[in-house]
Amino acid sequence: MSHLFALGDAADVCAALPADVRFDLVYLDPPFGVGTTMAARAARGQARGRRRPESGPDAYDDRAGAEALVAMLAPRLEAIRDRMAEGATLYLHLDHRAVHDAKVACDRLFGRGAFLGEIIWAPGNGGRGARGFSVTHQTILLYARAASERGQVVYNAADPMLREPFAETSLAMHFKHRDEDGRLYRERVLGGKAYRYYADEGRRLGSVWTDIPGMVANTPLRREATGYPTQKPERLLERIVRASSAPGATVADLMCGSGTTLVAAARLGRRFIGGDRSQLAFATARERLDREGIAYSLLEVPEALRDGAEP
Repeated sequence: MSHLFALGDAADVCAALPADVRFDLVYLDPPFGVGTTMAARAARGQARGRRRPESGPDAYDDRAGAEALVAMLAPRLEAIRDRMAEGATLYLHLDHRAVHDAKVACDRLFGRGAFLGEIIWAPGNGGRGARGFSVTHQTILLYARAASERGQVVYNAADPMLREPFAETSLAMHFKHRDEDGRLYRERVLGGKAYRYYADEGRRLGSVWTDIPGMVANTPLRREATGYPTQKPERLLERIVRASSAPGATVADLMCGSGTTLVAAARLGRRFIGGDRSQLAFATARERLDREGIAYSLLEVPEALRDGAEP
């Protein structure tokens, strides 16, 4: 089945899908509740994000607080949960303003036992507070569809994108041997069987990601920049898609913004189902997909359901 793309609210898109469609991986990047309207960049080199006089068109209203944000998320997460396949994983991307309230809501909806952990992403930018610690990270919550379905979160631990270098102290203390090619390694005996670990292969990636810079930390002239506020880098979504889905799997992002998840999924041989209630997001992502040469079908969301679509 082809990629699907829609203009509409996440719950309404779920309702409009064929009955047998299920999601193997879901990524959601909802509003963070920053207390302002988020705007696109009017032109290259100009500001994006919080609305300024020189900003481009409004992308979405993010003036609601954490409680209102969680109230908005709850019914949409429920609709998404009912579309998740057995063994599927949800990645919910938030920041310090709403992540704690959202986790409580997710624990109620999915069950506390369905919580799979969290990823701390440090994109290399953030506010430098004068009266407290600077907030320089965002949090991604991971959930299974239900506590009884806690499955494998990382499918391909050997993928170089899912590895990180060993610490210098670990290299010095444990890697003391070299093979015939000069590669440094250590051996461990587990259950009576010897295992060899090579230093240059690194270790499984941890839950703190500092190696993927955010879009704001990079020039707006970079190839993937769209000017859409809160756009996430392709490497971040490529890592998530590689980690928690297999080729041919269905990846859903129903708050897709600029379409980064959709591009990453298509490149990696997954099928995407994307959507957003913001008309600017829909137009931005659609232009991006067309520019990348990615074919997709438009999913018709009944007009009665699309009445809540944001301009």
